[in-house]
Amino acid sequence: MRKYKYYAVLFATTLSIFLACTFFVYAKESKVFSARTDAFTAEERQNISIFENVKDSVVFISIHQQVIDYWRMSTFDIPKGAGSGFIWDKDGHIVTNYHVIMNANKAVVTLKDGKRYKASLVGTAPSYDIAVLKIEPLKHLLKPVDLGTSRDLKVGQTVYAVGNPFGLDWTMTKGIISALERSMYATNGVPIRHMIQTDASINPGNSGGPLLNSQGKVIGVNNMILSPSGANAGIGFSIPVDTVKRVVNSIIKKGIYVRPAIGISVDNRINELYRQLSGRKGVVVVDVIPNTSAAKNKLRSTYVDPRGAVAFGDVIISVDAKKIETLEDLYSILDEHKKGDTVTLGILRDDESKKIKIELQ
Repeated sequence: MRKYKYYAVLFATTLSIFLACTFFVYAKESKVFSARTDAFTAEERQNISIFENVKDSVVFISIHQQVIDYWRMSTFDIPKGAGSGFIWDKDGHIVTNYHVIMNANKAVVTLKDGKRYKASLVGTAPSYDIAVLKIEPLKHLLKPVDLGTSRDLKVGQTVYAVGNPFGLDWTMTKGIISALERSMYATNGVPIRHMIQTDASINPGNSGGPLLNSQGKVIGVNNMILSPSGANAGIGFSIPVDTVKRVVNSIIKKGIYVRPAIGISVDNRINELYRQLSGRKGVVVVDVIPNTSAAKNKLRSTYVDPRGAVAFGDVIISVDAKKIETLEDLYSILDEHKKGDTVTLGILRDDESKKIKIELQ
C-alpha cells in the first residue's frame, strides 16, 4: 500500500512540474507573440492582412512562342514574356490583360503554391485590353478574388497593386488614386475610357494583376504605366472593375464581348465632314440596319442627293442627357449599359432637336 502511495505522490509531483513548465513556456510565447503583434502599427496590420488575403488569388503568367527549327525540322517553345493575372471563379477562369498573352502560342499559369498549369484561351476583348484564360486544377485549390465596384471611387483613397513586376513573384505596392476618368489607348488603338490613375508602383510584369481598395476588394485591373524609361514614374493606370465585370462575364458566356448596339453604322470621316460644314459636333447616322431598334424607331440615314451633295441623316448629340461629341463618347456610354436597356437619344434632324427612346440590342 505504501508503494502505491509513493508512486501517486511521484506522479502528482511530476505532473505539477510539467504543468508549471508548460504555463511558463506559454506565458513566454504569449509575450513574444504580443510583442510581435504590438510591433506593427494599425496601418501595417491592415497592409499585411490585405496581402495575406489576396496573395493566393493572384497568379503568375508565363508566355511562350513556338519557333520552327528548319535545320532539324522541329518546333520548340521559347519564353516570350510574363505578366500577372487573378482567379475570377472556382471554374478556373483567370483574368489578365490582352497585351500580356497577345501573339502567344502557349500560356502557363503558376499559382501561389508553385503549381503550374497549362492555360487555354477562353476569349479576348482587345478594345479593353482584357483576356480570359482557363486552367483545370482541383476547385479547392482556387481562391477567387473579392470583387468590389468602381462607381464610387474617390481621388485620394488608398489602393494596393499586387502582381509580379520584373518577374519578382507576388509583390504588393501601395499608393492612392491620383485621378479618375482617364482615357488611354489599347493595343488596337481604341481608347479605354474611365480608367483609374494611381501612383502605386506598376511596372512591367504587374500588368493583369488586381488593384485593391483598403477593404482588399478588387477595384481595377492594372494595365499600363506612363513613363519614358519603361519603369514606374508614379503614373499608372488600371481598368475599372465595373467595366471588367461586363467584359469578362460576356467572354465567359460567349467567348467575345459585344457592346450593346442601336442598330446603326457610323464613320468618323462623316462626323468630321459634318463638323466642318455645320460647325457642330455629334455622331452622324450613316446607315440604319434593317430589323433593328434604329429601324423600328425610324432613324434617318445619310445619303447623297441627285446633285452629289451629302444629305446628313440624324445626328446623335446625347444619350440619357449625356453629351455626345465623338464616336468614342457614344461607345463609352453604350458600354455602361447592357442589351435590353432603354436609353433616350438626343438627335438633330433637319436642325431640329428631338428625343427618341430606343432599346439597346
